[in-house]
Amino acid sequence: MSVSIAVVTGASSGIGAATARTLAAAGFHVVAAARRADRLDAVVKQITADGHRATAAYVDVTDDAQVAALAETVAGLPGRLELLVNNAGGALGSDYVEAADLADWRWMYEVNVLGTVRVTKALLPALEASGAGTIVIISSTAGLVVYEGGGGYTAAKHGTTAVAETLRLELCGRPVRVIEIDPGMVKTDEFALVRFGGDAEKAAAVYRGVAEPLVADDIAECVRWSATLPHHVNVDRLVVRPLAQAAQHKVHRVE
Repeated sequence: MSVSIAVVTGASSGIGAATARTLAAAGFHVVAAARRADRLDAVVKQITADGHRATAAYVDVTDDAQVAALAETVAGLPGRLELLVNNAGGALGSDYVEAADLADWRWMYEVNVLGTVRVTKALLPALEASGAGTIVIISSTAGLVVYEGGGGYTAAKHGTTAVAETLRLELCGRPVRVIEIDPGMVKTDEFALVRFGGDAEKAAAVYRGVAEPLVADDIAECVRWSATLPHHVNVDRLVVRPLAQAAQHKVHRVE
């Protein structure tokens, strides 16, 4: 039986690392792709120590040459590329539009939108050739609803969502399905900390009083479930929030 290969971008931490571990446990040979070699190596070491298959690929999704090298790495592995999880992304800042840091906005668009497009372009031929390809795009509820102070991030994630929707239309009739997963409030080690420039107090305030925010493993399980359904079943969009978050602005907090 041919080995099923899954590529996960942004795999060195958070949702990406959890997804890499979960898919490896589900039987995929996971190509874990990320920029930070030390953290990525630790993820791959853990996966292989558990008896599963994983390969590290040191990739910045904003770099054409590195993404091309990722495609070459995948092509050199035994098996078929059946799954791509476009997870690499992130947020910077919480400025209002009138005070926007355009460098931050540019970075968010480059990583969240163009990074997704760049990796998808590079790997789509192999996904299609497998005869049963799946592209999972991790967007966000920020790609569906805007909020004050989130203009740069919501604009980028709306762009990510638009890419997913457009790609699904363009691939209709070809053996590649497109699944968009939109997490709400997910507590990870780095997302909020990076967004607020390392300000631990601001990062902690995002989740303060929320008894059970989502964690990375919750989203990884959503990826595994949707990607391992029979291939004729396409989950167009999966919006997932913690019970405490009824909507973007409606969060139950315990004092």
